[in-house]
Amino acid sequence: MKKSYILFDLDGTIIEPSQGIFQSINYAMKKMNRPELSLSVLKTFIGPPLEDSFRSLGMTAEEAKDAIFYYREFYQETGIHLFTVYEEIEMVLKTLSQEKQIYLATSKPEVFAEIILKKLNFHQYFSGIYGANLEGTRSHKADVIRYVMEQATISAVDQVVMIGDRKHDIIGANKNNIESIGVLYGFGDKKELEDAGATKIATEVSDLLVILN
Repeated sequence: MKKSYILFDLDGTIIEPSQGIFQSINYAMKKMNRPELSLSVLKTFIGPPLEDSFRSLGMTAEEAKDAIFYYREFYQETGIHLFTVYEEIEMVLKTLSQEKQIYLATSKPEVFAEIILKKLNFHQYFSGIYGANLEGTRSHKADVIRYVMEQATISAVDQVVMIGDRKHDIIGANKNNIESIGVLYGFGDKKELEDAGATKIATEVSDLLVILN
């Protein structure tokens, strides 16, 4: 798969963020006077926009807005620092960036994504860092991908690929008529990614270089 433009998801693809995200969610639940969520439910929050996840718990739009406020209150101070980096991902980013343009396309707020990549010194590998806005008008992956391509003035859709670990990444890619690579080392499984229509599947981080070269 020869591509000139590589779009990467962040959570579950570059970093393993569950500790920070899960603590932030349960902080919000406590503030909303609701019981803490089980691990199985918490895992469903990684991938889709926060509003969708909170609404799936039966919250109204206004309640979800309040929950997001509390989530970010904890996340921006503490949760944002609680993550690990997938082994070999820096090598992959560094190698790809030498010949291709790499962009971040995440449903995490762009401001938080920038902080994380700069903390890791990974921003040097990216031609652009794009994510959701804080207002929530750009949070679904299809919208983020479209925004990346507009901002980077990419018109050759056959030269773009989206890499991510959840169905939302694959569906977003399909809606923008670009190919995709689903990764199995994150939070999605093979069935989820294949059912969503992933073009290729990468089991390990190092498989990305094999597929893209």
